[in-house]
Amino acid sequence: MGLPFHIADLTVDQQGNSVAGHDQLAPQGRSIPTVLQVLPELATGGVERGTVDIAQALVDHGWKAVVASAGGRLVRELDRVGAEHVTLPLASKNPLVIRRNADRLAKVIADKGVSLVHARSRAPAWSAHMAARRMGVPFVTTFHGTYNLGPFGLKKIYNRVMTQGDRVIAISRFIARHIKETYDLDGSTVRVVHRGIDVNSFNPDRVSAERMIKLVNQWRLPDDAPVIMLPGRLTRWKGQAVLIEALAKLERKDVRCLLVGHDQGRSSYAEELRALARKLGVESQVHLVGDCTDMPAAYMVTDVVVSASTDPEAFGRVVAEGQAMGRPVIAPNHGAAPEIIKAGATGWLVPPDDPEALASALRQALCMNAESRQAVAEEAVGHVRDLFSKESMAERTLHVYKELLQGAPPLDTVLSYD
Repeated sequence: MGLPFHIADLTVDQQGNSVAGHDQLAPQGRSIPTVLQVLPELATGGVERGTVDIAQALVDHGWKAVVASAGGRLVRELDRVGAEHVTLPLASKNPLVIRRNADRLAKVIADKGVSLVHARSRAPAWSAHMAARRMGVPFVTTFHGTYNLGPFGLKKIYNRVMTQGDRVIAISRFIARHIKETYDLDGSTVRVVHRGIDVNSFNPDRVSAERMIKLVNQWRLPDDAPVIMLPGRLTRWKGQAVLIEALAKLERKDVRCLLVGHDQGRSSYAEELRALARKLGVESQVHLVGDCTDMPAAYMVTDVVVSASTDPEAFGRVVAEGQAMGRPVIAPNHGAAPEIIKAGATGWLVPPDDPEALASALRQALCMNAESRQAVAEEAVGHVRDLFSKESMAERTLHVYKELLQGAPPLDTVLSYD
């Protein structure tokens, strides 16, 4: 039983239920807008963290924030910021559960006086779309990635619900172009809102010497060793093997290379990386250190941050975080990385899956003098704080809501396809 076909049936079943007036203000008699965000669950992850950030921004703005999900450890974060959580089985992809969730969400919309619904994932988006249209409130979606189209493109039907928003938020210009090219969506509804990072936490002035010393000792880093770091879970497309090959081509025995990230049970890939390092003669330089609970300090003990993803990334949090900490960043010239790095000023862009090009960029980064490093650091920190902070993300997201609820002028759609 193929899920896309049953989802398509749900679309047919709901035709005729759309209600005019999606650009209305909050429901009659309610002066304070209420935004309902919908996602599968509130475990750890960028989507989940962004949901909490927007909920906090709504409350700080004097609006009401409601989140519906199957729950998770970040629910207590919602409580802390003054948002409300509604527990529903929204992680399910079962068509019957999706249909029932539409009824449940319609009741939430009515009971909570919801003014606008924002869906952040495909399965709950189907339920949210039906509920929003039934209740006559605006519907917003966020494309957080390039969704798999499946065999023969069959999942395109399932994915298409993410294009059905009155506004469709893309987390980068790369994703905006993907939406237009893959789904032939009218660009007038697309808005680019880059993901935001916490520039208060990722702030070089707030990392103490004690925090850095703790990591240096934990990872047994020599005092005078230049350090290269690639943060990211251990999975093949993150490009750890590309960095190890580049390290061998660098031919500098004094350099240490940190691979920071959990293997997620993929111990065989970790062993592959160790074997590759042995084969190339850099085993003593490569350290697979696992998870790190203090990433700001990890960036501060690093001389160069590397993103080596072989597949294009929808945003690339590491690229933004590394710059926020004043570190030069090297990233592949695809996906959203070219939007985040100021090539030649805050870092380098290299062809993806190219160890030779990566090694060349590493040589340049490691040879910078103190004056050049300081100039890069100042430019990088200012660049991220201006464009990629969570405050900027929240401001732009709330502007999208205001377009639908208060008739605000359109967010700068020119960003979508440049």
